[in-house]
Amino acid sequence: MKLLVAIATYNEIENLPTLVPAIRAQLPDADVLVVDDNSPDGTGRWCDEEAARSPWFSVIHRAGKLGLGSASWTAMQTAIERGYDWLATLDADWSHPPEAFPRMVAASTNADVVIGSRYCQGGEIHGWPLSRRIVSRVMNVATRAALGTPVRDASGACRLYRVEKLAELDFSDLKATGYAYLEEILWQLHRRGARFAEVPIAFTDRRAGASKVGVNEAVGKVKVLARLAGRRLRGG
Repeated sequence: MKLLVAIATYNEIENLPTLVPAIRAQLPDADVLVVDDNSPDGTGRWCDEEAARSPWFSVIHRAGKLGLGSASWTAMQTAIERGYDWLATLDADWSHPPEAFPRMVAASTNADVVIGSRYCQGGEIHGWPLSRRIVSRVMNVATRAALGTPVRDASGACRLYRVEKLAELDFSDLKATGYAYLEEILWQLHRRGARFAEVPIAFTDRRAGASKVGVNEAVGKVKVLARLAGRRLRGG
């Protein structure tokens, strides 16, 4: 398969130089794309240097912090335009283990979306307090009920997408800019008959740098779920 691994970044210079080689070690034939939102910490400069020495690496520089959702749409559209068969995504902070991707690729035979899942059998979470575990569980149960998406982990970014299926999307209809894009993309693909699979992963809280998840992200996610649930009820 022709595979692109995409990473959205903002201030990830502490993680990216070790994460990229780890990805290539697991997926030696894959290309890697970074979509960087003008990180002031030198992330973009490191990406330019890596692109100059590695033909399998590329970077898209954006003007500012435009949001994780729009960065992911950019990666998806790039995968479509460049003719890739599959697009893999993961967070830049080492939360998602690169060693999960060979197992996810193996599970892609009869699926259009493969999720590296914390909540299917065998999935684990390390480094989260109980309160965050409860909130995450509740949000995923609510997502499944509200949107009808047939997955246990709808809020994780460790994923493998069939690009042919992504090409069916109307990207102008994708509205979420923050972490709520994770639920929105699954709902949009589910509406188009996508087949889903989940592979257990051991999720670990970020190694270095500051988390981008805050109260505004949580509120935004609830609003997006309400909007999509309303569309589902109306048949839209």
